[in-house]
Amino acid sequence: MERMTVKEILLAAEGKLLCGSEDTVLEHISIDSRNMKGNDLFVPIIGEKVDAHRFIDQAFENGAVAVLTSQHDDMDSEKPWIRVEDTKKALQDVGSYYRNRLSIPLVGITGSVGKTTTREMVSCALSARFAVFKTPGNHNSQVGVPITLSEITQKDEIGVIELGMSEPGELTVIAKIAKIQMAVITNIGVAHIEQLGSKENICREKLTIQDGLSEGGILILNGDDELLKDVRAKEGCRTIYYGTGENCNYRAEDVHLEEGFPAFTAVYGTERVPMRLKVMGSHNVLNAMASLAVAKESGIPMEEAAKTLEQFTGFKNRQQIYEANGMTVIDDTYNASPVSMKAGLEVLGSVAKADRRIAVLADMKELGEKSPEFHYEIGEYIAEHPVDLVVVLGELAKEIVRAVQEKAPGIATREFMDLESLTAYLKTELRSGDCVLFKGSNSMNLGPVAAAFH
Repeated sequence: MERMTVKEILLAAEGKLLCGSEDTVLEHISIDSRNMKGNDLFVPIIGEKVDAHRFIDQAFENGAVAVLTSQHDDMDSEKPWIRVEDTKKALQDVGSYYRNRLSIPLVGITGSVGKTTTREMVSCALSARFAVFKTPGNHNSQVGVPITLSEITQKDEIGVIELGMSEPGELTVIAKIAKIQMAVITNIGVAHIEQLGSKENICREKLTIQDGLSEGGILILNGDDELLKDVRAKEGCRTIYYGTGENCNYRAEDVHLEEGFPAFTAVYGTERVPMRLKVMGSHNVLNAMASLAVAKESGIPMEEAAKTLEQFTGFKNRQQIYEANGMTVIDDTYNASPVSMKAGLEVLGSVAKADRRIAVLADMKELGEKSPEFHYEIGEYIAEHPVDLVVVLGELAKEIVRAVQEKAPGIATREFMDLESLTAYLKTELRSGDCVLFKGSNSMNLGPVAAAFH
């Protein structure tokens, strides 16, 4: 935050100063009492299991200089305590207030799969001409987005903000805070179908990103997605499609693999730009086209943006490829859905130099009542692709093995229920020449297992 004081927090959140000085200068916002960057405003969020008001003293000890509270009506302290009705709502109000002080254009990115990789690739393409601010980590929620916005400074020329959603109405809240000029929707999948019921409901919720799209803004849609290809932006905004079909304004043609890496021609109108990416997986062709669309609509020539984008090498735990001890390790452990699981398996199959291709797969979470069916579907997919060994972790992932055994009994399989046994097995089984994919939902904690091998 730049030039923010307690006085402005009081104004933004309609708070009451219980003690301390309203002239106290604030530079950051934190919801984690253990981590302060310096001159922080600590916002104690009341969660389902923990009320962070109990950690206020710890926050001050670690460098907070002011705090919001909904639990105190009187306080005697040199440091500012600000009384509000609801700390989460107050945080969102502060985020909106700070956003209104900024003139920087923002690109909002949402979708069922690929938000973070698309965010990184869009940022990369825009960096051809601009100083780009982007969402750090996965701060894409009702709590994360206001904090993200508060970190934007005057040196930033354009921002790329990831907007997540796990429940009805959530995206509307954060989109209205972010007040974006461009909205990108990557796809409509089954992530969070447990909470939303159907892909059609997910699509309707994703489209509420437009509730924060400014007049004259641009809605950028995956034109290859069945539920998005016929969608039109709200009145007063433009619609642009990217993908591989003739209906797409920004289109990838001649898509093929060169040594496992996607190569294609990016087409816009009469412009044709040949490209080869440094990240594997044909799904990254669509991410690249979304990035080129944003860059071009931001005033960057497509050829210039493409040259920058060709240097993108990926993002931590998202199809990062390592060579270690004679093995090729694909670390794609950040999260998992049926679409991203298949994309990871496609990358595994595209690695040419491999004595054995091994898939280490964990449960995919939040898929609702059809979860076993979605896991079985992954096994069916494996049965039709070049995989030599399937190793799974978790109860749901057993359905992957069941499908493999039924459809392709020649593929070896192993099942595990705990990380220790899985790791011990892999340490004895994996050898030089293997190519190994690690993929599963973040909560399955497969990342440290993958890290042990690269």
